[in-house]
Amino acid sequence: MATVTLADIRKSYGALEVVKGVDLTIADREFIVLVGPSGCGKTTLLRMIAGLETITSGELSIDGRRVNEVEPDARGLAMVFQSYALYPHMSVADNMGFALRMAGVGKAERARKVGDAARILQLEPYLERKPGQLSGGQRQRVAIGRAIVRSPKVFLFDEPLSNLDAALRMQMRIELARLHRELDATMIYVTHDQVEAMTLADRIVVVNGGRIEQVGAPMEIYASPATAFVAGFIGAPKMNLLAGRLLRLAGGAAVLLEDGTTIPLPLAPPLAEGEAVTLGVRPEAVSVSAAGPLPGRVTVVEHLGGETLTHVEIAGNRLVTVKTAETAPAGVGEAVRLAFDPARLHLFGPDGRAVPLHSPAASGAAIPLRTRKHD
Repeated sequence: MATVTLADIRKSYGALEVVKGVDLTIADREFIVLVGPSGCGKTTLLRMIAGLETITSGELSIDGRRVNEVEPDARGLAMVFQSYALYPHMSVADNMGFALRMAGVGKAERARKVGDAARILQLEPYLERKPGQLSGGQRQRVAIGRAIVRSPKVFLFDEPLSNLDAALRMQMRIELARLHRELDATMIYVTHDQVEAMTLADRIVVVNGGRIEQVGAPMEIYASPATAFVAGFIGAPKMNLLAGRLLRLAGGAAVLLEDGTTIPLPLAPPLAEGEAVTLGVRPEAVSVSAAGPLPGRVTVVEHLGGETLTHVEIAGNRLVTVKTAETAPAGVGEAVRLAFDPARLHLFGPDGRAVPLHSPAASGAAIPLRTRKHD
């Protein structure tokens, strides 16, 4: 299919710069997901790749060819939007084949391409129906089919599942993953939903404030977030992030939390005594333990079937989430103490960037916590 390269791509609207020097190489046949909060610049990036937004500076290349000034319809791309944008008076077959008809493709060739796309998308029984006779998921498949028939070099998806309910979103995620395997195509997908990013991507590109925070495979980003922003954005539920200051201890270091609790670190980081840090721990690496003197009180328990989320309020009205199997470790209103798995601690420095921590490989017990009050 195609490679896509972005080199120092920037986009400004007057004095406001919304994309701030993005460098990214997308490999042939790769499924890339751009994820980030609303207003982070991910959709603007996609629209610049599509040619729907001009590039203020930098270079965009497809298969090694600069395309900054190339018209959208000459870039060999096809885009699927959040809105289905189907013609209500046309049949499914006519909607899917409309762009081919406008390009002068013969009737027989159009029918063949539409038939192939309908088979891939399981739309063959619906080809004579109008969009109003279809479900939301079926209409989105028609919109995807309209892209498939054009045989593009790259598929672009702009939050295509956001208008669907939860059950349909899950079904469409499965179908999109299957579609990528079957078409063996390069796909660039924009979403604010990190579950979509984790389940669909070969690589995730986390965007924040017009810049790339981190690029990597889904589990790589989940296990080793490069910044506190990534740690708090990727994961459902998100990582627990606790503000504190670094303490130097005999033979090591610890984090002094705002309530006076100290949490020993498995490795002394290259930071100065007293520097502001953020301690991170995933909900599945937190446990309720009588030996863990980080006190709190259970405020909410969410039973989700195969797992349970227990939300514990600690000092400062902050919540720590504990993720367990079906049974909650405590009930609402109960006073509890929390312990952390030492092998799964994360530390972020004053600049928000990750500081490496290497826990002893043999350590599997919950980390001992002790309370230390400010002098």
